[in-house]
Amino acid sequence: MHPQDPVVPELLRHGRIEVTGRLVDASNATLFGEISLDGVAAGCVYKPVRGERPLWDFPDGTLAGREVATYLVSEAGGFGVVPPTVHRDGPFGPGMVQVWVDTADERELVDVRPPKDVPPGWLGVLRARGTGGEPAVLVHADTLELRVMAAFDVLVNNADRKGGHVLAGADGRVYGVDHGLCLHVEDKLRTVLWGWVGTRLSDEVLERVRRLRGALDCGLAETLGQHITRAEVRALEARVDALLADPCYPRPSGYGPAIPWPAF
Repeated sequence: MHPQDPVVPELLRHGRIEVTGRLVDASNATLFGEISLDGVAAGCVYKPVRGERPLWDFPDGTLAGREVATYLVSEAGGFGVVPPTVHRDGPFGPGMVQVWVDTADERELVDVRPPKDVPPGWLGVLRARGTGGEPAVLVHADTLELRVMAAFDVLVNNADRKGGHVLAGADGRVYGVDHGLCLHVEDKLRTVLWGWVGTRLSDEVLERVRRLRGALDCGLAETLGQHITRAEVRALEARVDALLADPCYPRPSGYGPAIPWPAF
């Protein structure tokens, strides 16, 4: 089942969750399994609140709430970045439930390559050295989907856009996952998608920012207040207004690292 199947929201809200495994590399409890309702089933990711480790720099609310809030922002603005996500009860208590994204393994969007092996049209982000001292470069594709995702990350103040959090879906769409470290009041943008620094947002991207501004004025701000603090909602509104006033991809703030570690 594709994430955009119209039955997915109802399935996530009311389906029965059967946990079949755990992503052991995740720093917080990240469970996966199957969710089913009336003979319809799909893969899902379930992150119970009780499995979250306290973070000194994200003390308010829950990571699950932030994941749901970023989904609401994505949908309200028409960014289409975050797979369908809900906050509900599950086998281990309340948490975030998100539909599983099957990926097209042959399609890479972010990579580390030797400088002479960068695909035509890709954008460089960072030069580095490999484990053997050989030169390498962090690069990503130049596509509308990634331009949209990069602008979305600016707005939600994503502190953890790793390369592994960018998924080329088997349905042909591009998705971002793991948004628990978003929507802080302080500038914490850390991302591998820095290839457009200083360039103007395209009309397609800017229209999504305008649409989000309108949604915030028409009830979205109140809805987000169920998942994040009022100060964080106001900070989101300020970032939207700032990007509309100066519609260019920003440069790193200079406060703290600009790229998450590890980058993948």
